[in-house]
Amino acid sequence: MIIELTDAADPRVADYTQLTDVQLRRVREPAEGLYIAESSRVLRRALEAGHRPRSFFLAAKWLDDLADVLADYPDVPAFVGSPGILEEITGFHLHRGAMAAMHRPEPVPVAELLAGARRIAVLEDIVDHTNLGAIFRSAAALDVDAVLVTPRCGDPLYRRSIRVSMGTVFQIPWARLEDWPADMELLHAAGFTTAALALTDDSLTIDGLAARKDDKLALILGTEGEGLSDATLQAARCTVKIPMRRGVDSLNVAAASAVAFWACRAPE
Repeated sequence: MIIELTDAADPRVADYTQLTDVQLRRVREPAEGLYIAESSRVLRRALEAGHRPRSFFLAAKWLDDLADVLADYPDVPAFVGSPGILEEITGFHLHRGAMAAMHRPEPVPVAELLAGARRIAVLEDIVDHTNLGAIFRSAAALDVDAVLVTPRCGDPLYRRSIRVSMGTVFQIPWARLEDWPADMELLHAAGFTTAALALTDDSLTIDGLAARKDDKLALILGTEGEGLSDATLQAARCTVKIPMRRGVDSLNVAAASAVAFWACRAPE
């Protein structure tokens, strides 16, 4: 159902307005039950994961590239406009093929997410969406079974997170915790060893943690500036560090996550 856009104020494309206002979109998208899949590749991965489109949004020159998708969803509106109108609506030049407004999947209950998992990541208050997307991509590549995000963490389904993850955020089950760090007890009750990544005097090295071969392990990663809260460090079963060389004091949280996921992968 192709609809030609002639007016940037068309109310039918309200899902795509103010996309550059990060704070607004972080609140608005979960509240309205949607997220934005940006680029043809990402929206295809969303559809492959079983997510349902609300609408498509693209320049006319990308119609052929998306013809098979539009044929599969003949009742979903596909809004097509000139680059100028699309930019006026979104606030930026759309150069990644196409977008789709997608129905946000129903949240996965934490207990269901933990059942059968052996390796999970917990992300405490990580607000940079580039870091979020990179962590999800590493989690998908390195056999992490699930991701938990704390109440103040950024939105894994914000369009930049999705784009940086290359759509792998659709492959990893995730849930948002409601009460952190109190909810750490849910992990302990499910049999997980909780390991907080932090440079403390009594931290195990990452190799030392890996050598223990814990059957169920939850790796907790902290926010970009402050790191993990004192309450989290006190509640975790242990702390773990990645030894640094040449005077470097720490790694970016996304890089640290990849090292930790690889080093502590589940024993076969």
